[in-house]
Amino acid sequence: MAEWSKTWTFLDGEWLEGNPPIAGPRTHALWLGSCVFDGARAFEGVAPDLDRHCMRVNDSAAALGLKPLYRWEEMVEIAQDGLDRFDKDAAVYIRPMYWAEQGGYFAVPPLPESTRFCLTIYETPLPEPLGFSATLSRFRRPTLETAPVNAKAACLYPNSARALLEAREKGFENAVVLDAMGNVAELATANLMGVKDGVVHTPYPNGTFLNGITRQRVASLLRKAGYIVEERPIRFPELLDMDEVFATGNYAKVMPLNRIEDRDLQPGPVFHKARELYWEWAHSS
Repeated sequence: MAEWSKTWTFLDGEWLEGNPPIAGPRTHALWLGSCVFDGARAFEGVAPDLDRHCMRVNDSAAALGLKPLYRWEEMVEIAQDGLDRFDKDAAVYIRPMYWAEQGGYFAVPPLPESTRFCLTIYETPLPEPLGFSATLSRFRRPTLETAPVNAKAACLYPNSARALLEAREKGFENAVVLDAMGNVAELATANLMGVKDGVVHTPYPNGTFLNGITRQRVASLLRKAGYIVEERPIRFPELLDMDEVFATGNYAKVMPLNRIEDRDLQPGPVFHKARELYWEWAHSS
Protein backbone atom coordinates (compact mmCIF):
# COMPACT_ATOMS: atom_id res chain seq x y z
CA MET A 1 0.00 0.00 0.00
CA ALA A 2 1.31 3.43 -0.94
CA GLU A 3 2.16 5.68 1.97
CA TRP A 4 -0.02 8.74 2.49
CA SER A 5 1.57 12.04 1.48
CA LYS A 6 0.70 15.71 1.49
CA THR A 7 -2.31 16.24 -0.80
CA TRP A 8 -4.44 19.18 -1.93
CA THR A 9 -7.57 18.73 -4.07
CA PHE A 10 -9.43 21.39 -6.06
CA LEU A 11 -13.12 20.40 -5.97
CA ASP A 12 -16.26 22.43 -6.63
CA GLY A 13 -14.30 25.65 -6.89
CA GLU A 14 -12.20 25.42 -3.73
CA TRP A 15 -9.02 23.81 -2.43
CA LEU A 16 -9.47 21.07 0.16
CA GLU A 17 -6.62 19.49 2.05
CA GLY A 18 -6.36 15.72 1.82
CA ASN A 19 -8.48 13.25 -0.12
CA PRO A 20 -12.13 14.41 0.04
CA PRO A 21 -14.91 11.90 -0.75
CA ILE A 22 -16.25 12.53 -4.24
CA ALA A 23 -18.35 9.47 -5.13
CA GLY A 24 -21.30 7.59 -3.72
CA PRO A 25 -22.83 4.22 -4.64
CA ARG A 26 -24.96 5.80 -7.39
CA THR A 27 -22.15 7.82 -8.92
CA HIS A 28 -22.05 6.75 -12.56
CA ALA A 29 -18.26 6.70 -12.71
CA LEU A 30 -18.03 4.38 -9.71
CA TRP A 31 -20.16 1.60 -11.13
CA LEU A 32 -20.07 2.24 -14.90
CA GLY A 33 -16.57 3.59 -15.42
CA SER A 34 -17.17 7.09 -16.81
CA CYS A 35 -13.93 8.61 -15.53
CA VAL A 36 -10.96 10.14 -17.36
CA PHE A 37 -7.81 11.68 -15.96
CA ASP A 38 -4.34 12.83 -16.82
CA GLY A 39 -1.10 13.25 -14.95
CA ALA A 40 1.74 15.75 -15.01
CA ARG A 41 4.74 15.63 -12.74
CA ALA A 42 6.24 18.74 -11.18
CA PHE A 43 9.69 18.74 -9.66
CA GLU A 44 11.75 21.68 -8.39
CA GLY A 45 8.82 23.94 -9.22
CA VAL A 46 8.70 22.83 -12.87
CA ALA A 47 5.68 21.08 -14.46
CA PRO A 48 6.82 20.11 -17.99
CA ASP A 49 4.12 20.02 -20.69
CA LEU A 50 1.40 20.82 -18.15
CA ASP A 51 -0.58 22.60 -20.85
CA ARG A 52 -0.61 19.50 -23.06
CA HIS A 53 -1.77 17.28 -20.22
CA CYS A 54 -4.64 19.68 -19.52
CA MET A 55 -5.57 19.73 -23.20
CA ARG A 56 -5.55 15.94 -23.31
CA VAL A 57 -7.83 15.48 -20.32
CA ASN A 58 -10.43 17.65 -22.08
CA ASP A 59 -10.04 15.57 -25.25
CA SER A 60 -10.41 12.39 -23.16
CA ALA A 61 -13.57 13.74 -21.53
CA ALA A 62 -15.14 14.47 -24.91
CA ALA A 63 -14.17 11.01 -26.21
CA LEU A 64 -16.00 9.38 -23.30
CA GLY A 65 -19.15 11.51 -23.67
CA LEU A 66 -18.38 13.82 -20.75
CA LYS A 67 -18.60 17.61 -20.83
CA PRO A 68 -15.31 19.45 -20.25
CA LEU A 69 -15.92 22.12 -17.62
CA TYR A 70 -12.68 24.08 -17.79
CA ARG A 71 -10.53 25.38 -20.61
CA TRP A 72 -7.01 24.01 -20.50
CA GLU A 73 -5.69 27.48 -19.69
CA GLU A 74 -7.94 27.60 -16.62
CA MET A 75 -6.71 24.19 -15.50
CA VAL A 76 -3.10 25.35 -15.78
CA GLU A 77 -3.92 28.33 -13.57
CA ILE A 78 -5.62 26.07 -11.01
CA ALA A 79 -2.62 23.74 -10.97
CA GLN A 80 -0.16 26.60 -10.58
CA ASP A 81 -2.21 27.94 -7.67
CA GLY A 82 -2.15 24.49 -6.08
CA LEU A 83 1.60 24.15 -6.49
CA ASP A 84 2.03 27.19 -4.24
CA ARG A 85 0.82 24.98 -1.38
CA PHE A 86 3.93 22.80 -1.67
CA ASP A 87 7.61 23.45 -1.12
CA LYS A 88 9.31 24.49 -4.34
CA ASP A 89 11.69 21.52 -4.23
CA ALA A 90 8.90 18.99 -3.58
CA ALA A 91 8.32 16.27 -6.19
CA VAL A 92 4.56 16.25 -6.82
CA TYR A 93 2.04 14.76 -9.21
CA ILE A 94 -0.77 16.82 -10.75
CA ARG A 95 -3.88 14.85 -11.69
CA PRO A 96 -6.91 16.54 -13.34
CA MET A 97 -9.97 14.31 -13.55
CA TYR A 98 -13.49 14.34 -14.99
CA TRP A 99 -16.28 11.92 -14.16
CA ALA A 100 -20.04 11.58 -14.53
CA GLU A 101 -22.31 11.65 -11.54
CA GLN A 102 -25.38 10.35 -13.39
CA GLY A 103 -26.22 8.10 -16.30
CA GLY A 104 -27.91 9.35 -19.46
CA TYR A 105 -29.62 7.33 -22.18
CA PHE A 106 -30.65 3.94 -20.75
CA ALA A 107 -28.47 4.90 -17.75
CA VAL A 108 -25.38 3.33 -19.35
CA PRO A 109 -23.75 6.25 -21.18
CA PRO A 110 -22.84 9.18 -18.92
CA LEU A 111 -25.10 12.20 -18.63
CA PRO A 112 -22.85 15.00 -19.92
CA GLU A 113 -24.59 17.63 -17.79
CA SER A 114 -23.66 15.68 -14.65
CA THR A 115 -19.91 15.91 -15.34
CA ARG A 116 -17.75 16.89 -12.37
CA PHE A 117 -14.11 17.91 -12.14
CA CYS A 118 -11.33 17.80 -9.62
CA LEU A 119 -7.61 18.43 -9.71
CA THR A 120 -5.45 16.70 -7.13
CA ILE A 121 -1.83 17.48 -6.35
CA TYR A 122 0.13 15.19 -4.07
CA GLU A 123 3.72 14.61 -3.07
CA THR A 124 5.34 11.52 -4.56
CA PRO A 125 9.09 11.07 -5.02
CA LEU A 126 10.52 10.81 -8.51
CA PRO A 127 11.76 7.20 -8.85
CA GLU A 128 15.50 6.69 -9.11
CA PRO A 129 16.57 5.50 -12.60
CA LEU A 130 17.76 2.12 -11.35
CA GLY A 131 15.98 0.06 -13.97
CA PHE A 132 13.27 -2.60 -13.89
CA SER A 133 12.46 -5.95 -15.42
CA ALA A 134 9.71 -6.85 -17.89
CA THR A 135 8.14 -9.92 -19.43
CA LEU A 136 5.73 -10.44 -22.31
CA SER A 137 2.08 -10.37 -21.23
CA ARG A 138 -0.64 -12.54 -22.71
CA PHE A 139 -3.05 -9.60 -22.34
CA ARG A 140 -3.28 -7.18 -25.25
CA ARG A 141 -4.26 -3.60 -25.92
CA PRO A 142 -7.74 -3.25 -27.43
CA THR A 143 -8.72 -1.38 -30.58
CA LEU A 144 -11.05 1.61 -30.85
CA GLU A 145 -13.90 -0.74 -31.83
CA THR A 146 -13.63 -2.57 -28.50
CA ALA A 147 -12.61 0.11 -25.96
CA PRO A 148 -12.12 3.91 -25.70
CA VAL A 149 -8.40 3.82 -26.48
CA ASN A 150 -8.58 7.43 -27.72
CA ALA A 151 -8.96 8.58 -24.10
CA LYS A 152 -6.90 8.33 -20.95
CA ALA A 153 -9.80 6.53 -19.34
CA ALA A 154 -9.87 4.72 -16.01
CA CYS A 155 -11.79 1.81 -17.56
CA LEU A 156 -8.69 0.83 -19.58
CA TYR A 157 -6.49 0.31 -16.55
CA PRO A 158 -7.87 -2.97 -15.19
CA ASN A 159 -6.35 -4.62 -18.26
CA SER A 160 -2.96 -3.06 -17.41
CA ALA A 161 -3.44 -4.29 -13.85
CA ARG A 162 -3.95 -7.84 -15.13
CA ALA A 163 -0.68 -7.59 -17.06
CA LEU A 164 1.18 -6.27 -14.02
CA LEU A 165 -0.16 -8.99 -11.72
CA GLU A 166 0.74 -11.64 -14.29
CA ALA A 167 4.27 -10.20 -14.54
CA ARG A 168 4.71 -10.17 -10.77
CA GLU A 169 3.64 -13.81 -10.54
CA LYS A 170 6.39 -14.61 -13.06
CA GLY A 171 9.01 -12.69 -11.08
CA PHE A 172 9.07 -9.48 -13.12
CA GLU A 173 8.20 -5.89 -12.29
CA ASN A 174 6.44 -4.83 -15.49
CA ALA A 175 4.98 -6.23 -18.70
CA VAL A 176 5.36 -5.66 -22.42
CA VAL A 177 1.88 -5.50 -23.94
CA LEU A 178 1.14 -6.24 -27.58
CA ASP A 179 -1.58 -4.69 -29.72
CA ALA A 180 -4.39 -6.66 -31.34
CA MET A 181 -2.16 -7.39 -34.38
CA GLY A 182 0.63 -8.88 -32.29
CA ASN A 183 3.01 -5.93 -32.48
CA VAL A 184 4.63 -4.38 -29.42
CA ALA A 185 2.43 -1.55 -28.15
CA GLU A 186 3.86 -0.38 -24.83
CA LEU A 187 4.60 -1.39 -21.28
CA ALA A 188 1.74 -1.85 -18.85
CA THR A 189 2.59 1.51 -17.27
CA ALA A 190 4.41 3.57 -19.92
CA ASN A 191 5.53 3.86 -23.52
CA LEU A 192 8.82 2.29 -24.55
CA MET A 193 11.78 2.82 -26.85
CA GLY A 194 14.51 0.45 -27.96
CA VAL A 195 17.95 1.16 -29.35
CA LYS A 196 19.83 -0.92 -31.93
CA ASP A 197 23.20 0.20 -33.32
CA GLY A 198 22.53 3.75 -32.18
CA VAL A 199 19.11 4.02 -33.87
CA VAL A 200 16.04 4.52 -31.66
CA HIS A 201 13.01 2.34 -32.45
CA THR A 202 9.59 2.89 -30.88
CA PRO A 203 6.19 1.35 -31.68
CA TYR A 204 4.19 3.26 -34.25
CA PRO A 205 1.23 4.95 -32.51
CA ASN A 206 -1.50 3.08 -34.36
CA GLY A 207 -4.37 4.13 -32.10
CA THR A 208 -4.35 1.11 -29.79
CA PHE A 209 -2.35 2.97 -27.15
CA LEU A 210 -1.87 6.61 -26.22
CA ASN A 211 0.92 8.46 -28.00
CA GLY A 212 2.33 9.68 -24.71
CA ILE A 213 3.22 13.31 -24.17
CA THR A 214 6.57 12.41 -22.59
CA ARG A 215 7.15 9.91 -25.42
CA GLN A 216 6.61 12.63 -28.01
CA ARG A 217 8.85 15.06 -26.13
CA VAL A 218 11.73 12.60 -25.76
CA ALA A 219 11.53 11.55 -29.42
CA SER A 220 11.62 15.20 -30.49
CA LEU A 221 14.60 16.00 -28.25
CA LEU A 222 16.53 12.98 -29.51
CA ARG A 223 15.90 13.92 -33.15
CA LYS A 224 17.06 17.48 -32.51
CA ALA A 225 20.21 16.03 -30.95
CA GLY A 226 20.93 14.13 -34.17
CA TYR A 227 19.54 10.67 -33.37
CA ILE A 228 17.41 8.73 -35.83
CA VAL A 229 14.08 7.84 -34.20
CA GLU A 230 12.00 5.36 -36.17
CA GLU A 231 8.33 4.87 -35.36
CA ARG A 232 7.35 1.51 -36.81
CA PRO A 233 5.74 -1.85 -36.06
CA ILE A 234 8.01 -3.85 -33.76
CA ARG A 235 7.70 -7.56 -33.03
CA PHE A 236 8.62 -8.87 -29.61
CA PRO A 237 11.68 -10.88 -30.80
CA GLU A 238 13.08 -7.61 -32.19
CA LEU A 239 12.67 -5.98 -28.81
CA LEU A 240 14.57 -8.82 -27.18
CA ASP A 241 17.47 -8.12 -29.55
CA MET A 242 17.76 -4.39 -28.75
CA ASP A 243 20.97 -3.00 -27.26
CA GLU A 244 18.97 -0.80 -24.88
CA VAL A 245 15.34 -0.47 -23.88
CA PHE A 246 13.88 2.37 -21.84
CA ALA A 247 10.47 3.66 -20.80
CA THR A 248 8.95 7.11 -21.16
CA GLY A 249 5.98 8.22 -19.09
CA ASN A 250 4.46 10.95 -16.97
CA TYR A 251 5.23 9.43 -13.59
CA ALA A 252 8.91 8.46 -13.87
CA LYS A 253 9.77 10.33 -17.10
CA VAL A 254 12.69 8.31 -18.54
CA MET A 255 13.58 4.95 -16.98
CA PRO A 256 15.81 2.08 -18.18
CA LEU A 257 14.92 -1.58 -18.39
CA ASN A 258 17.55 -3.88 -16.91
CA ARG A 259 15.99 -7.23 -17.90
CA ILE A 260 13.56 -8.53 -20.51
CA GLU A 261 12.65 -12.18 -20.04
CA ASP A 262 15.99 -13.92 -19.37
CA ARG A 263 18.13 -11.23 -21.05
CA ASP A 264 19.96 -8.76 -18.82
CA LEU A 265 20.39 -5.19 -20.05
CA GLN A 266 22.39 -2.19 -18.88
CA PRO A 267 21.29 1.46 -19.06
CA GLY A 268 23.02 2.58 -22.25
CA PRO A 269 24.33 5.82 -23.73
CA VAL A 270 21.13 6.69 -25.58
CA PHE A 271 19.04 6.26 -22.41
CA HIS A 272 21.43 8.50 -20.49
CA LYS A 273 21.32 11.08 -23.28
CA ALA A 274 17.52 10.97 -23.46
CA ARG A 275 17.21 11.53 -19.72
CA GLU A 276 19.79 14.33 -19.81
CA LEU A 277 18.06 16.05 -22.72
CA TYR A 278 14.68 15.81 -21.03
CA TRP A 279 15.98 17.30 -17.79
CA GLU A 280 17.71 20.15 -19.62
CA TRP A 281 14.54 20.92 -21.59
CA ALA A 282 12.25 20.69 -18.54
CA HIS A 283 14.30 23.11 -16.49
CA SER A 284 14.67 25.62 -19.31
CA SER A 285 11.01 25.74 -20.32
